[in-house]
Amino acid sequence: MGHEILGTRQEPTFGLDTFGDLEIGADGELVSQAEAIRQVVAEGVLADQVGVNYFGVGEHHRAEMAVSSPDVVLAAIAGQTERIRLGTGVTVLSSDDPVRVYERFATLDAVSRGRAEVTLGRGSFTESFPLFGHSLADYDVLFAEKLDLFTHLQDEKPVTWSGTVRPPLEQAQAYPVTESGRLPAWVGVGGTPQSVVRAAAYGLPLVMAVIGGSPQQFVPLAELYRRALAEAGHPELPVAMHSPGHVAETDELARAQHFPHHHAAFAKIGAERGWAPMTRADYDAMAGPRGALFVGSPETVAQKIAWAVRTLGLSRFQLKYGVGALPHEQRLESIRLYGEQVVPRVRELLGTQDLATWAS
Repeated sequence: MGHEILGTRQEPTFGLDTFGDLEIGADGELVSQAEAIRQVVAEGVLADQVGVNYFGVGEHHRAEMAVSSPDVVLAAIAGQTERIRLGTGVTVLSSDDPVRVYERFATLDAVSRGRAEVTLGRGSFTESFPLFGHSLADYDVLFAEKLDLFTHLQDEKPVTWSGTVRPPLEQAQAYPVTESGRLPAWVGVGGTPQSVVRAAAYGLPLVMAVIGGSPQQFVPLAELYRRALAEAGHPELPVAMHSPGHVAETDELARAQHFPHHHAAFAKIGAERGWAPMTRADYDAMAGPRGALFVGSPETVAQKIAWAVRTLGLSRFQLKYGVGALPHEQRLESIRLYGEQVVPRVRELLGTQDLATWAS
């Protein structure tokens, strides 16, 4: 397969992402946002116990997604775990202040003993902009300037900086400083070439959100990123991929559990954004061998992840394991299967060369 020539640059790692979606409880009603947050903590702890490398929590300001302050939730997880890395998917830097973001995640880095990182993005949901007094007319400049400031803060030295969207800094420094001397940060992108080139220019690793179409469609973006890194004089850096999915004992069970909740969630978002309704045929195509949904038995999901890792040359794969009102118990089982069966099988597959049957 021509798209597999990228290969893998290093031993890949495997993560899980969540937005803290509210499940439907035993009484048929959505659980409280407080309960949903406690469920995320339990899911993060389980991810650590079953050997997952990374746990990411997204920031949203919506009724059906409970987590608006990922760093607080991640700190609770940090207190009950020892090994797993903790980050975001994403932190909406555009509507936040870079200094406060750095300080919050440097604090998380301290309480987790060096396991914190942050993924910075413009945000595909825009509720935070009016909430914090920002205009969507400034969508691009807000992210560009705040990302620039954040990269200066990573040096953990006094910063002098000026822009148009916040007051200037004159020999100011964010505290606490990290023990490693630098907070790891990634840039999350949804497929915009300009965002990919910007991440490369700053020498920041990349997370591609592949939530539609096929991972193969992102090969040109991965190649663009690597070319831009080289042109900017940076070494090759990690590329990660975030995609939705669900693991159950069989393909049939996984799809039966996942489809109603995925369909309902995207129907709601689609109505807000003017998307065409998703059909069952659309879903099944997305859950097929080359689609963006990683839904199925451990073997099916492992085969597909291994193919995606090779296709894009990924350093990390992140499964967005919860969607809509998918029950907490099913999410826990998906996490367990992912850590105990999927990840070891992917590592085994990546030690072999024959994925041609699956990818064809």
